[in-house]
Amino acid sequence: MDDTDRRLLALLRTDARTPVARLAKALGVARGTVQNRMSRLEREGVIAGYSVRLRPQVDEPRIAALMTIAVEGNNAEKVLRTLKGDPAVQALHTTNGRWDIVAELRAESLEAFDKVLGRIRQVEGIASTETSLLLATHKL
Repeated sequence: MDDTDRRLLALLRTDARTPVARLAKALGVARGTVQNRMSRLEREGVIAGYSVRLRPQVDEPRIAALMTIAVEGNNAEKVLRTLKGDPAVQALHTTNGRWDIVAELRAESLEAFDKVLGRIRQVEGIASTETSLLLATHKL
C-alpha cells in the first residue's frame, strides 16, 4: 500500500458511497486508477466490505464490551484487517503493555455477543483475549 491507497481508504471511510469520479478528483488520479486500486484492495482483503453507519441513537445494540487482545508474533496488521471487517467491532485501538489491541464491541443480545466472541477468538494471529462488559457510562 502506498500513500494514494491510504488517502483513498481515508476518503472511503468518510463516505464509502462517494462516486469514483469524485474520489479520482480528490486524489488527482484517473477514474480507472481509482477503480483498479479499489479492486486490488478488495482482492487483497484490505477492503473487507462496505457498511452503513447509523446514528448512535438509532438501533444501538444493547450489549457493549471492551476486548483486550494479545497478538502472536508480528500478526497485528493481519488481525486488525480481519477485525475491521467484523460488523460487531465498533473501534480498534493499538496499545502498549500486556495487550496489543483493544476492540470496542457491540451486539444485540448475550447470545449474539457469545457468537461475536467465538468468531473473534478464532481469528488467526490472536494469542489470547480478555473481555469486559460495559455496564454503565459515567460522564465526567
